[in-house]
Amino acid sequence: MSIVVDRRTVLAGAVASAAAVVFPPRVAAAVYYPNEQHRRILEVAKEQVERHRASLWSTDIAAIADFAMPSSLPRFHFANLERGEVRSFLVSHGRGSDPEHDGFLKTFSNEVGSLATSRGAYVTYEWYKGKYGTSVRLGGLSPDNSNVLDRAVVLHPAKYANADMLERFGKLGRSDGCFAMAEADFNYALWQLSGGRLIYADRLGLG
Repeated sequence: MSIVVDRRTVLAGAVASAAAVVFPPRVAAAVYYPNEQHRRILEVAKEQVERHRASLWSTDIAAIADFAMPSSLPRFHFANLERGEVRSFLVSHGRGSDPEHDGFLKTFSNEVGSLATSRGAYVTYEWYKGKYGTSVRLGGLSPDNSNVLDRAVVLHPAKYANADMLERFGKLGRSDGCFAMAEADFNYALWQLSGGRLIYADRLGLG
């Protein structure tokens, strides 16, 4: 599940919306406009990229995981800082962060064995083949996620992060602290986010 927004779609979206009033389509496609949430995502991404620039290999795209939102909503935002675009995806949090499994992250942890999500800045490393197929290793750039490598916290696809989980349970399944994405979305992440780019995770409340 993804949302795409850029400045060039605004005019086209307005025309399409006007036409839909006169000729309503059988299946209406959603039209998204730049809004305050997307502006804030881009601002946070730019700020964190600048803060950690020395540890990054690429600074064109950064991902912002807003764990103030429940797992039922797209809260993993890919910010293209060159184009001013935002694409938003579903992402799971760690079971140790949500022991009641109600879809809301309660706590972060950096402890080995916690099975929780860690807050802070991450850098994406190389691809590898693991339990969930092709995955991306991550490194921690903050004191709150310094054990990322020891905990084997990575970016990977998973069935329990697919959108059909929402239809069945109203929430995604939980990871062991990894950023688990829907299988259909992961290839985009693999090509756009790996290779020394930044992921920043926190309870941000960006909307």
